[in-house]
Amino acid sequence: MSTSNIQEYNGLWVFVEQKDGTPAQVSLELLGKGHDLAEKLEVDVTAILIGHNVSEIAEDLIFYGADRIIIADDPLAKDYRTEIYKEIIVEQALKEKPEILLIGATCIGRDLAPRISARLNTGCTADCTELAIDKEMRLIVATKPFFGRDLMADIICPFHRPQMVTVRP
Repeated sequence: MSTSNIQEYNGLWVFVEQKDGTPAQVSLELLGKGHDLAEKLEVDVTAILIGHNVSEIAEDLIFYGADRIIIADDPLAKDYRTEIYKEIIVEQALKEKPEILLIGATCIGRDLAPRISARLNTGCTADCTELAIDKEMRLIVATKPFFGRDLMADIICPFHRPQMVTVRP
């Protein structure tokens, strides 16, 4: 993906991890933070929700900061399965081209995020503790502990989209 394609990308996505119809707390936190970041970029927040019989929690996601929701509701997605979840997110991302994708740094998020980033030919900053926006460059600045938490590093992804980040609960 070349830098000339970056202008085609727009919007901030949050993967909403859920179990038995209950969203993970980190996902709800990310919707709130995503809303703050999206305001700076003047874009919408899209929640991506995968599972079975999960439509009922969509309204809650709007309350937490989503402007719109992509729902993949299928009996095969009732329980987390790496390949199914990855394919759904990759297919939607290739079609809609989000600028930023936030995922909780949970067991599922740590399994899923690098697989998505590999398929989308982009980087993924893992286990971040802080997020900010460089509005002028339209970059997410992801802060994470470095060298055993003694130092903090700010990481950006200036040449590929989406910019992907996993964030600690």
